[in-house]
Amino acid sequence: MLTVQRLRADHADALLAFERENRAYFARSVPDRGDAYFSGFADRHRALLAEQEAGLCHFHVVLTEQGDLVGRVNLVDVAAGFAELGYRVGERAAGKGVATAAVEQVCHLAADDYRLAGLTALATLDNPASQAVLARTGFTVTGETSIGGRPALRYQRQLPGRPARSVVVPERVVAGRAQDCSADDVDHAEDDGEVAEQR
Repeated sequence: MLTVQRLRADHADALLAFERENRAYFARSVPDRGDAYFSGFADRHRALLAEQEAGLCHFHVVLTEQGDLVGRVNLVDVAAGFAELGYRVGERAAGKGVATAAVEQVCHLAADDYRLAGLTALATLDNPASQAVLARTGFTVTGETSIGGRPALRYQRQLPGRPARSVVVPERVVAGRAQDCSADDVDHAEDDGEVAEQR
């Protein structure tokens, strides 16, 4: 059984270990976060918690029944009832349904706890696993874009209990940077093993 928990200060050590353990794995599908991400992790973690407290973003860790951190699912750039979904699942947990289960849990949190009307997401064309996760969790393709020069698709999911509407993904997100939330922590949908971004 997986648990999705809202990011807290006491997740810092496990999250840093997760990112270090999976650095090379993630770099195969998305640009590497760089050495500065790791050397400045403590400050970055505090900044993410401040952004979360301000309501700009909602960060989550994915834990196994044993308490091992195996993934992240984040909602960034919260505005006008929408947020961008991003997630990453570690190599040991890839291909086991972790991303699908965690994304579904965060979609419920987005509707019930964060009172959002809908979510957007991006996935590169060379990441069919991520595309499959988004399709399985109710996202539909709304257009084409690029992420770091790689062709990608835009997705959107309307959340239950909220008025239906469409949203345009801002260019600042399409370009791979979230303006309001720390850009180095944006993960676009990535889980090569399962096939699937944000902080």
